[in-house]
Amino acid sequence: MSGPRTLDGWLEYISTRHPATIDLTLDRAGEVWRRMRPGADPGSLGVPAIIVGGTNGKGSTCAMLEAILDRAGYRVGCYTSPHLLRYNERVRIARQDAPDADLCRAFEAVEAARGTTALTYFEFGTLAAFQLMVDARIEVAVLEVGLGGRLDAVNLLDADVSVVTSVGLDHMEYLGDTREKIGFEKAGIYRPGRAAICADADAPSTLVDHARAIGARLLLAGIDWDYTDQDGSQWRYRRLVPGIEGAAPVVARARYGLPFPALRGAYQLGNASAAITVLDELATRLPVSAEAIRTGLLTAEVAGRFQVLPGRPTVVLDVAHNPHAAAVLEASLARLQGGGRTLAVFSMLADKDIEGVVRAVKGRIDEWFIAPVDAARAADLPTLRSALVRAAALDPTTECASVEEAWRSARERAGESDRIVVFGSFYTVAEVLGSIGASRG
Repeated sequence: MSGPRTLDGWLEYISTRHPATIDLTLDRAGEVWRRMRPGADPGSLGVPAIIVGGTNGKGSTCAMLEAILDRAGYRVGCYTSPHLLRYNERVRIARQDAPDADLCRAFEAVEAARGTTALTYFEFGTLAAFQLMVDARIEVAVLEVGLGGRLDAVNLLDADVSVVTSVGLDHMEYLGDTREKIGFEKAGIYRPGRAAICADADAPSTLVDHARAIGARLLLAGIDWDYTDQDGSQWRYRRLVPGIEGAAPVVARARYGLPFPALRGAYQLGNASAAITVLDELATRLPVSAEAIRTGLLTAEVAGRFQVLPGRPTVVLDVAHNPHAAAVLEASLARLQGGGRTLAVFSMLADKDIEGVVRAVKGRIDEWFIAPVDAARAADLPTLRSALVRAAALDPTTECASVEEAWRSARERAGESDRIVVFGSFYTVAEVLGSIGASRG
């Protein structure tokens, strides 16, 4: 055996194989992947593959696809990022986190093929996920884009169906400073002749133009399908076809009485409808029953996406870290039942639009508890405080030395009828989840 002997050892090792954390290109990972599977099609795992990209909504859409396909009886491989508490969360086989031993074997396979090629942490992990799925003999792969799309390592594979869930302003230093530029990068996961789904009702023209230029079968929310909340507990999905000579679209087929997803937030209907559109496109290869769709929607799980913990006071965990996601969080908070105040445990990374996030959600927050996260790119207390002041967020604000301290302070201040919302980054949510786990242990 070559390389470290534990998963922690491998994770430390792969974080030092490239001088940059992010260095977008397909060249390095593509070269190593071809060495790992000589003679095989480098764009395929040998099974249908679904690639999900977008600014927000990727993880939720992947979770619903994974749950539905699993319920339909398929052996599903799912790859998402980042993780909250354990790296194993990133790779799931048959809805189970990959064991340490399997991940270590996959890392070893990447290392054996890598030679002198420098790989980033994400590239190394993505190739290991691919290898693990091949070894596990999956029947369908659900793969979440890490950053952007066009140059993301996941895009080494040629998806049978590709989805862009939303296009917003995030990672602008890598993807561009407008929705049009970012939309083009995300459209890079589309393939000629294959379904190219966009669930953003305001699809950037660059995304639409690229899909059409390469000959992808573009399917747009509101044009090729729509969805409607029927009565607050059920919803309807309709697949549409264009009407004749400019007439209204015609309903090709519909699904009525669908249950609201277990994942909270009205916005999840958009993600669920995108997932159903994917399944419709794969129906001849991967048929699923109405029962599988219903049960999958009701059992899909993803931590940190408007996750409401049991007990009092109400605790909401949300990894919202850009203005678009924060606006969705604000709308979801508005729909929570009950009175009382809302207390925020809040921290972000310094390279994010902190002021924009605060502006989007400040109307729902009565008291702030801020602290730096334990991460290299953490925003310090003066930066967080300044963002709140510029966004005219209301006092009171309590400054704490750590997210764990902010969480403890918010718990001490909150009454049973209050809400605590923990948000701003994956790191913020992970630190609070870790604190809760430690206290219960």
